[in-house]
Amino acid sequence: MSKPLLLLAMSLASLLAAAQNAYPPVIAGHPLRFPEDLGSHPQFRTEWWYVTGWLLTAHGESLGFQITFFRTRPRIDADNPSSFAPRQVVVAHCALSDPERGTLWQDQKIRRAALGLAGAAEGNTDVWIDRWSLKREAQTYLAKIAARDFSFDLTLSATQAALVNGEEGVSRKGPQAQAASYYYSLPHMRVAGTVSRRGAATPVTGEAWFDHEWSSEYLDTEAAGWDWIGINLQDGGALMAFQIRGLDGRPRWAGGTIRSGSGTTQILRPEDVEFRAGRRWTSPRTGIAYPVEWTVRTDGHEITLRPLFEDQENDTRLSTGAIYWEGAVRAFDGNLQVGRGYLELTGYGERLRLR
Repeated sequence: MSKPLLLLAMSLASLLAAAQNAYPPVIAGHPLRFPEDLGSHPQFRTEWWYVTGWLLTAHGESLGFQITFFRTRPRIDADNPSSFAPRQVVVAHCALSDPERGTLWQDQKIRRAALGLAGAAEGNTDVWIDRWSLKREAQTYLAKIAARDFSFDLTLSATQAALVNGEEGVSRKGPQAQAASYYYSLPHMRVAGTVSRRGAATPVTGEAWFDHEWSSEYLDTEAAGWDWIGINLQDGGALMAFQIRGLDGRPRWAGGTIRSGSGTTQILRPEDVEFRAGRRWTSPRTGIAYPVEWTVRTDGHEITLRPLFEDQENDTRLSTGAIYWEGAVRAFDGNLQVGRGYLELTGYGERLRLR
């Protein structure tokens, strides 16, 4: 083969490989479909199933909990025949907020999706790593986590229809349309089961918030991280709101969804959402300062968020490379408590980079 033809063939091969490794964009006009979209979307770069909530033990203790499974699709040679090639990687985080001990129990795992050790099924929620799993059966989710020093064995039951975030499930995350995710939530999930701490099991009941998102470009190059809340309101309503912070620390984008107690839903635009940081807490381990109290305005309504306790910093550098604050919070309207949920703060120590 002549040199020009050889170079042409190599160029075509490179273009084909790039096409095979390309991630599909999030596109408006493709409404979410259930139950198909409850499962994995393996062609997209990043996906997560996120459960956060409040638990009450038989002894009257209030606990917060977080269970997260991530699926990511690395850029690899699509023609690699090896069964060990990391075509999909699954990551899991779990945490238990224990205010009586002032402790955030936490653990993490990472595995390639191969040989039955880890995976994320299509068509329905079924994700696992070793003995950690989150699986949907009918309207019920089973969460089984055997972490170091603590464990969860929880049943989470849907009590409301899915809350579809953004325009027909497309949630913009920046000024450019490509920075977006497909996104829905299940607020007010009823929780029952057991929590164990160092082998001592206790029955628990409670309420949770479930998120499922998938994307190929979640943050644009000018974004540093985000502040996010998922709040179960006491009147049966629900509030999801977020702001994306730029590299300069200022708000770059915002959005959210409100469902009233009567069931009406409003999609929040960037101008409808304002996060105002309040009191800060500095981690004694990392030196990162997090604003752990907030006032959040959503289209004329304001709530104040106060943490269950301050030290709810997650160190997941062994799996995602990130350190972030994810904690149980109470929501107040003045002095009146109006809800409970979770607050997530990312990109404070350094810019968040999604794998």
